[in-house]
Amino acid sequence: VQLQASGGGLVQAGGSLRLSCAASGLTFSNYHMGWFRQAPGKERDIVAGISWNGVSTYHATSVKGRFTISRDNAKNTVSLQMNSLKPEDTAVYYCAADLNRGNLVSRTTREYDYWGQGTLVTVSS
Repeated sequence: VQLQASGGGLVQAGGSLRLSCAASGLTFSNYHMGWFRQAPGKERDIVAGISWNGVSTYHATSVKGRFTISRDNAKNTVSLQMNSLKPEDTAVYYCAADLNRGNLVSRTTREYDYWGQGTLVTVSS
């Protein structure tokens, strides 16, 4: 299984980025997908998650209204549109896959089975 995240970079506060994660080696539609982030010295926390069929989503309170997760099961990709970025959004962002066809989106790291390598997002003030 491979999860290849891309789209990170340096952006000014108020700007936008779109992260993408391409999955291979798994039956993508059997998995919930999540985006997590980890800032230096901090724990890895969920940013957003989406159910296997895209019907259910979860966005952390800190990003609600600014970030949007989506997926394309035909292309085996999950994306995170990030708008109105803030310096506190600076972190390494990871995509993850959870073998799960339930309706409740997984929110903790221990529920996810596979992880991508991470992509760095830096927001300057």
